[in-house]
Amino acid sequence: MNKPLVHIYWPVDEPGNSHSRLEKHGIELLITDQGRENGIEKTKKTRQKIDPRAICAAGIASQSLIVDEESLSAAKSLRLIAKYTVGYDNVNVEAASKNGVLVVHSPTESNWGGVAEGTMAYMLTLLKKVREKDQHVKNGGWRHPNLWGTYLGARQIDNFDGITIGIVGLGRIGCRFASLLAPWRVKLIAFDPFVDENKFALHNVQPVDLDTLLKTSDVVSIHCNLNEGTEGLIGEKQLKLMKKTSILVNTARGPIVNIDALFHALDKDLISGAALDVLPEEPPKPQEPILGLGDKILLSPHMITSNKGLGLDMAIPWVEEAILCAMRGEVPRHVVNPEIIPEWEERVGKKSLI
Repeated sequence: MNKPLVHIYWPVDEPGNSHSRLEKHGIELLITDQGRENGIEKTKKTRQKIDPRAICAAGIASQSLIVDEESLSAAKSLRLIAKYTVGYDNVNVEAASKNGVLVVHSPTESNWGGVAEGTMAYMLTLLKKVREKDQHVKNGGWRHPNLWGTYLGARQIDNFDGITIGIVGLGRIGCRFASLLAPWRVKLIAFDPFVDENKFALHNVQPVDLDTLLKTSDVVSIHCNLNEGTEGLIGEKQLKLMKKTSILVNTARGPIVNIDALFHALDKDLISGAALDVLPEEPPKPQEPILGLGDKILLSPHMITSNKGLGLDMAIPWVEEAILCAMRGEVPRHVVNPEIIPEWEERVGKKSLI
């Protein structure tokens, strides 16, 4: 009898300890590295080829490697796609559901918590003009009115209530960001039509509609998932609603913000600045206009969760557990398409392969 196959198409466990543990359960592993070339992440978008014999597949979320319907349909016995990342937008979840495949992700705290911390850093860098001050001194300058930063918190001396920070998406990351801001005594508002009102109250956040958030916020921070409803969520119309003194921070997914509209808004001083950890095309082409905006734009190579001692390693046991559950015909944790669980259980439930 052939061993059940797990295709790890973008490995994270460099020492291979989890691979060895899976093999001890009688599992055959196929470990490829389709997302990298000579150790560097590929920039050209390609289809992830899942081995047709695979029972489970595992990898990370990357715009360069797409798990589409054709990829899924080729593996007739596939039970599970497991992501080492909190993101899973490179998987066609609708196609996975159509093919009876569960998709799980790894919302480890080091992952989503790192995003919230990075968002704080990006926001403060812009508001406090950290880069400008550094460059000014290095160029031989000293104090200058153009280097004044923004004071964030409430002030009793002049009855200032603090700047208004608008959070788009009050999930794990948005809530952690709100918690980090609590001691700063700023005014917090958020738009998220999919969460319970109790979550707003718990984090001292006022619920508002998107237009109100954009009109009143001094900082707009994006923390929603990328899907059909959020792609292009922030475009020309939305950017025109923002204050000229406001900044936009996107640490979610690039296509949520229309990059051409953002360039225009920054170039014409419709908003004062933006920080992006993500872009619609990663990496951007050298001639991408957004790269030429100087200190108006703060850019990062989609590495906000890459922190020493943390990173994706925390997700390794979660993916390992999910694979073993699926091999035993048991539903794993962190399923992102739970609506197909009854159908999945009917198809593979309790049919253990190990």
